[in-house]
Amino acid sequence: MLIKKIIQQLVLIIMRSSILVGGQAVINGVMMRVPGAYSTAVRLENGEIASKTTPFKSINEEKGYQKIPIIRGAIGLYEAMKIGYSTLNWSAIMAEQELDQKSNKITDIIMNLAAILFAVSLFILSPIFVTKFFVSTTDAISFNVFAGIIRISIFITYLLLISTLKDVRTLFQYHGAEHKTIFTFENGQKLSYANTKKHKKEHPRCGTSFLFIVMLVSIFSFSALDGLVIFFLKLNELPTFGRLLIHIFCMPLVAGFSYEVLKFLAKYMDKNYLVKILCMPGLLLQKITTKEPDEKQLEVAFKSLKTAFGDKYESIKGGKYKADAIG
Repeated sequence: MLIKKIIQQLVLIIMRSSILVGGQAVINGVMMRVPGAYSTAVRLENGEIASKTTPFKSINEEKGYQKIPIIRGAIGLYEAMKIGYSTLNWSAIMAEQELDQKSNKITDIIMNLAAILFAVSLFILSPIFVTKFFVSTTDAISFNVFAGIIRISIFITYLLLISTLKDVRTLFQYHGAEHKTIFTFENGQKLSYANTKKHKKEHPRCGTSFLFIVMLVSIFSFSALDGLVIFFLKLNELPTFGRLLIHIFCMPLVAGFSYEVLKFLAKYMDKNYLVKILCMPGLLLQKITTKEPDEKQLEVAFKSLKTAFGDKYESIKGGKYKADAIG
């Protein structure tokens, strides 16, 4: 159970993608987010598809923050995590009901906290402690470059390891189904197996690409922040705990800036060869986090998208859509 919770926590970021439609793979299904709502569809053991639609309006839309760079990205990521956690939990509950298992709230809270602690330890603490043995803590640039390389290496190794698990492979198939369905929709094509199977399973605005950009941006951001703190406070070195706090508290801004980078890359990927090259690492990582879906998994993704739009789907389908970045 703990391993599943850990995977659920990390999947919230890894599975993010976007356009007019945004989505996420969940347990035995797919969540699709559209303007004004999001819907989750899951395949039950009896073969039927259960779905749940929830109205939603972004804080960025309500407050007008969508015009403010970096802030809109930080808020968007927070909302994506909140929606992702809610829909992932719902899909888990549906799976437990199918298996006649009862969910215990206290146990779930403890496991979720343990999963978050594991994620922070693995991707934030571990790189810092490993780097201390090889690089001087007074050299902010060298320290964070080395820590960044360690962090990316841990991330890739983690993805490769969990991709060998049967449940995770199924999750990655639904991730591929989500991407292919979004590609089909934004190209104005009918949602059918024949049309959808032609599209790639890797999406340039996927959360895997976003997370890779966050790791790269954090190298430069943390180097600058650590250097400024050491300089202005006249420190001989930055204590590990202090470095950790600075990095954690600055993550929303790093994520917000990464959003702007991804937005730029997504906008010019098809227009500029250099930008296309810069997008390649994220797309290559998706070779791990997406697998080819079967027809039944695509059917679930279709259901999620259609129920998200509701009655508006018939009037919207057939058009070509392409938003700037993640939703």
